[in-house]
Amino acid sequence: MNAISRRGFASGLLLSFAFSPALAQQTTPIAPRRLPGSLNTNRRLDAWLHIGSDGKVTVCTGKVEIGQGAVTALMQIAAEELDILPGRITMVSGDTALTPDEGVTAGSQSMENGGSALRYAAAEARAILLEKASARLGAPAAALRVQDGMVSAPNGNGVSYWALAEEGLLRREATASVQPKPPAEHRIVGQPVGRLDIPAKVSGQPIYVQDMRMPGMLFGRVVRPPSYAARLISVDLDAVRAMPGVVAVVRDGRFLGLVARREEQAIKAQRALAAAARWEIPASLPEPAALHAHLRAMKTDDTISNEKHAEAPAVAQRFSASYTKPYLAHASIGPSCAVAQYAEDKASLRVWSHTQGVFPLRADLAKVLGLPLDKLRVTHVQGSGCYGHNGADDVALDAALLARAVPGKPVKLQWMRDEEFAWEPYNPAMVVEVSAGLSAEGRIVDWTHDVWSQHHNNRPGNPTRGINLLAAWHLEQPHQPPYPRALPQPAGSGDRNAVPPYDLPNQKIVHHLIPEMVLRTSALRTLGAFGNVFAIECFMDELGEAAGQDPVAFRLAHMKDTRARAVIEAAARLANWQPGARGDGSQGRGIAFAKYKNVSCYVACVVEVAVDRTTGEIRVPRVFAVVDAGQVINPDGLRNQIDGGIIQALSWSLKEAVQFTPQGVTSRDWQGYPILTFPEVPKVETVLLNHPDLPPLGSGEASQGPAGAALGNALKHATGLRLRAFPYTPDRVKAALNRS
Repeated sequence: MNAISRRGFASGLLLSFAFSPALAQQTTPIAPRRLPGSLNTNRRLDAWLHIGSDGKVTVCTGKVEIGQGAVTALMQIAAEELDILPGRITMVSGDTALTPDEGVTAGSQSMENGGSALRYAAAEARAILLEKASARLGAPAAALRVQDGMVSAPNGNGVSYWALAEEGLLRREATASVQPKPPAEHRIVGQPVGRLDIPAKVSGQPIYVQDMRMPGMLFGRVVRPPSYAARLISVDLDAVRAMPGVVAVVRDGRFLGLVARREEQAIKAQRALAAAARWEIPASLPEPAALHAHLRAMKTDDTISNEKHAEAPAVAQRFSASYTKPYLAHASIGPSCAVAQYAEDKASLRVWSHTQGVFPLRADLAKVLGLPLDKLRVTHVQGSGCYGHNGADDVALDAALLARAVPGKPVKLQWMRDEEFAWEPYNPAMVVEVSAGLSAEGRIVDWTHDVWSQHHNNRPGNPTRGINLLAAWHLEQPHQPPYPRALPQPAGSGDRNAVPPYDLPNQKIVHHLIPEMVLRTSALRTLGAFGNVFAIECFMDELGEAAGQDPVAFRLAHMKDTRARAVIEAAARLANWQPGARGDGSQGRGIAFAKYKNVSCYVACVVEVAVDRTTGEIRVPRVFAVVDAGQVINPDGLRNQIDGGIIQALSWSLKEAVQFTPQGVTSRDWQGYPILTFPEVPKVETVLLNHPDLPPLGSGEASQGPAGAALGNALKHATGLRLRAFPYTPDRVKAALNRS
């Protein structure tokens, strides 16, 4: 049926039913059937896959590689369902001109959303190819076998995918009606396939946006205000314009930038521009020592995250505690970088960025720059450091604002180290207050959990109003950031993982969202889960001690989830946990558990510590972890995520805190913001409990909370000292030991 006859057929249907009284009353259109994961919002098969006549397959994904191995795992899923070798696949990720819109690569959802979409899309594409092969070979599709794209019939005849491929083969709506392979038939999924991104990284090839070089490329730098509230009084631009190599100098309100022919020229000009600017710097931040009290006193938007009530035994003892954590930086090893290029007529813009969301970034750039969406293309390029909303999106706007001054030329803009530390969005400081009642039998009968923090997820792409890009707030006609709103459970933001995973008859969880900015905040790996799990799991140890029960037994006594129980029990076995064993004053161990977002990956950690009571220094020799992430796509990739999360959490817990004064942020280098060093990295032993018959669960942010909380419990076990404030710096530990 041609296009005209299809249109006529549809019109005929409309006319023949036009006067049906029953249909006349149906005014609400029927919504299309929901499809798995990101396939629901990207319903074209050709948005995901292209089968080439050259023996190659192109797989497109809106998820991007930020060091977590997601693109490799997605390749494995596609190869498995198509019955081809992974080497035939070219992965295209994160490009507004080429890939599906999957929002942001965040929340440990790449496998749950992107992976499930790709699994069903590839399964359906295989079925379409087999249908064509059936007609070509004269054999039922069910009788055909596929090996690396070669389709064979029982009589020995065969045809390849590549011979069957034709233009428009997958130009159709996905139906998700073809069931993917059962796990028993998997040959690629579940295997440790080598990561696509690792060879270039270990051999020093130019894989990062920081390495990009393009013909005619110019180099940009920006001069930031010395603090959030600083006001620009005056600036002399003429002397900077006259410097060697300087091509353009841009001032727009408080935004100052320049473009030069060579990078060292741009750096010299940046220093000169900074020296030429005069600022008024008010004291706009609280006293650091009073930070958490200041947060508790601020205006909040309160939400009850969870509440339940049931009959329970009377409370025999009541306990309460308050836990805090500081602002944390992403501390990306490579400061943020982007490349932007306007067309000669400034009618279109191309941006290369290490953003975690190319489509949301494009939306905000379009608003600031006044360009239609279809005239702005954003392409993801890997960057050396991320796991959250660092400066990658901000530097993209910086580059675009400077590229506008030199149309036709690509401009690479690299932030400097002090700029990255002072201006990136931080993970918010938090106050968590918990209270619980124990029955005479040592059971928890009620629980309250109150958490105060700023918002943990202020990424670009707010669909209604406001812009989440730094330079947009500094322009002569500034844009305002969106008013933060609490996100619903189970994802949450500051209240992520605030709902305890245990079986408690009465509980009330309240999220006190602080909308006002103290320090600039947004998403860092786990959002609020790190602080909330720290509080919950340390408090569980405190309650267990009060009840006279071993930490492992106390958790199991309050846990019905069989998978959670299996993980806790396996971790105890792995670490040779001895119930009732005591620390010796310097050495000890602690356990903690969490189910990320209460719907994703299960992790239990046992952390061993050795404490120098003279200096207060804590050393972590070993960590044991047991993980249930459902179906494991790539075991090496999953272990990388769990082990890396544990190491990062120990760095947060032992060392990291953004330092500031009322005048501004003072953590501007590695001395002012130390992180865990290679000699301090513990031996990590991780065991995966694979469930091939169950859906994969997000795991990239699952181990941080348990690792940090287990460290807190280990310190108490070793020394008898319960510290409820991170980080456990030597000075803080030594002072507490001296008081005890």
